[in-house]
Amino acid sequence: MKSKIITRIWHGTTRAVHADEYLEFLIKTGVADYKKTEGNLSVKILRRVEADICHFWTVTTWDSVENIKKFAGRDYEKAKYYAEDKQFLLEFEPQVVHCETFEF
Repeated sequence: MKSKIITRIWHGTTRAVHADEYLEFLIKTGVADYKKTEGNLSVKILRRVEADICHFWTVTTWDSVENIKKFAGRDYEKAKYYAEDKQFLLEFEPQVVHCETFEF
């Protein structure tokens, strides 16, 4: 078994008509910030359209909680939002999910 990794999962929803625009925004903001943070191992964005709603999940992997805090702040289980998110998101989920991740 390889060393333990921590996966951070954030979820948000937009109107389906804004799906492409929000994806571009996520790449310019969140993805850029994730990738420049020490200890970030990977970034994936999952997207699913259901009728007129589009779900987004950012799934990032990290080498430690301490490095997640460099991205998210001391209260690292709280979701991190950007000012422009209010132009797109239908709600602001307060928490993210962290999971121990094991690769084989």
